[in-house]
Amino acid sequence: MKYIFTPVFLMMLLSAFTIKVGIEDVIGAMKAGNATQLARFFDASVEISMPDKSNSYSKSQAEMIIRDFFSNNSVKNFEIIHKGESAGSQYCIGTLQTKSGAYRTTIFMKQKKETQVLQELRFETR
Repeated sequence: MKYIFTPVFLMMLLSAFTIKVGIEDVIGAMKAGNATQLARFFDASVEISMPDKSNSYSKSQAEMIIRDFFSNNSVKNFEIIHKGESAGSQYCIGTLQTKSGAYRTTIFMKQKKETQVLQELRFETR
């Protein structure tokens, strides 16, 4: 019994650690205003909603959209309001403080195989 329990426990622990690392790295990229670092977690297509546009973009298009957003809205900080997870998906709601104003930001990530991928990013003016 001991030999069966140990591998199962280690797999569950590793799985939980993998999920946590993805969302924390995305939050770090948001705080830094780093589009390249953020794009590492993009899924093949990413839903991006902003005050002036909303669409589904390819990974490379999404990186350009976010890079443009960060260059026009220099990031000062990102404060987490709430984060959670359910059935392999994770989300985070926070306030992105920029030099041009604050944005309520929603991040939605989903587990795909062994990695977390960012599927939706939403910026709403406050």
